[in-house]
Amino acid sequence: MSKILIENPLVIVTQNENKDELKNKNILIEDNLIKSMDYSPKEGEKFDKVIDATGKLVMPGMVNCHHHLYQTLTRNVPKMQDQDLFPWLTNHYELWREVTNQGVYVSAKVGLLELLFTGCTTSTDHMYLFPKHTDGKLIDEEIKAAREVGIRFQPTRGSMTLSTKDGGLPPDDVVQSEQEILEDSQRLIKKYHDPSFGSMLRISLAPCSPFSVTGSQMASVAKFAQENGLMIHTHLAETKDEENFCIEKFGARPAKYLDDLGWIAENAWTAHSIHLSDEEIQKMGERKMGISHCPSSNMRLGSGIARIREMLNAGVCVGLGVDGSASNDSSNMLAEARLAMLLSRLREDKYNWLTARDVLWIATKGGALALGHTDVGSLEEGKCADIVLYDMQKLAYAGGMSDPVAALVFCQDTSTVDTSIINGKVIIENGKHNFELAPLIKKQNELANEMIQKAQKTTGIDFMSNK
Repeated sequence: MSKILIENPLVIVTQNENKDELKNKNILIEDNLIKSMDYSPKEGEKFDKVIDATGKLVMPGMVNCHHHLYQTLTRNVPKMQDQDLFPWLTNHYELWREVTNQGVYVSAKVGLLELLFTGCTTSTDHMYLFPKHTDGKLIDEEIKAAREVGIRFQPTRGSMTLSTKDGGLPPDDVVQSEQEILEDSQRLIKKYHDPSFGSMLRISLAPCSPFSVTGSQMASVAKFAQENGLMIHTHLAETKDEENFCIEKFGARPAKYLDDLGWIAENAWTAHSIHLSDEEIQKMGERKMGISHCPSSNMRLGSGIARIREMLNAGVCVGLGVDGSASNDSSNMLAEARLAMLLSRLREDKYNWLTARDVLWIATKGGALALGHTDVGSLEEGKCADIVLYDMQKLAYAGGMSDPVAALVFCQDTSTVDTSIINGKVIIENGKHNFELAPLIKKQNELANEMIQKAQKTTGIDFMSNK
């Protein structure tokens, strides 16, 4: 049996039911579980590892609820730097259609390592684009990368069925038939899905959006997921353009359209969910639905400010997501938490503001609930040992120790997490890790450049100009 002791922490942010913040307590980990939150070592007791947490804040690993990892290949492309969602998507599809199996693997590893280094221990991913020149097994490539990183992973088997010829936005060579989608979903579930407590890998299903998938596909996915105990995910109410599209095409607002298809449910979580009415928020809360708040992306694309305070008050399971790294250009969970707090303060009513502790809860326990996890997201006896430590003795926090918990958000340090433990395994310790980054970065840049060059040649679009 493996035993790890975390001793002498500055403060422990538990995110338990009472949101307790503990001092002068030691944490005992046995194998992959938290054995004790208040452990006093016996004289002469042996441990496999003792972590000195002096001056360090200890909290649950963060949970990333929305990402498109392959988009780390197309960050900061000049052509799309100043576009809103629909033109941004249309232009990016011409790039993304060039992605390869190797590109998906490398980009997933890059994005997951970014998340890991900033304090994330569980992540999902929304992979909905399957170019016909690949073998279609792109989720497998992401899973391979996640296993090498050591992060807890919940990839979603996404899908698109409506190409430009059918009134959608993507090119024809990246969409699939409903039969293809169903067969690959069944394959992935059979091969990888582990719904057990403490599972490191779960599969969810995720049609891309109301404007890229047929209503019949949305409804069949919801039914299939209910029958097989799966979580489902999609984009919802991200922009006013989407709202107008749904009203014109389906005669209903996006949330009402999803509700009619069986999607406003406890096993569902959606991304963005900015343009929602009071009634829609209330219904989502009553049904314990999850939402991934993506503040950086929402600001980057000028989409709007989500009504997170109202969602929390209504009982919606609100989590945090970095979104794709072409609409955020980073996979930094701690930065995302800070932006969630700051963005809320642009709203007119100050009582809708989010506090530092609100966004840390959203980034941990809220995200776990949104993804359907009861085994992570808080530090409690019997929960999985997914724990991160931040060194509060750094320059960025100097002078902010009157409230160390809030300092983590307000006085943000830009370097890596001090220590990361996932499922009882130490992945990062004292800022040190065993990942070889230089060759990974080199390969990522090579693949990104190849995609741009090939897409420019194929389409005639100058992606290197923002005009």
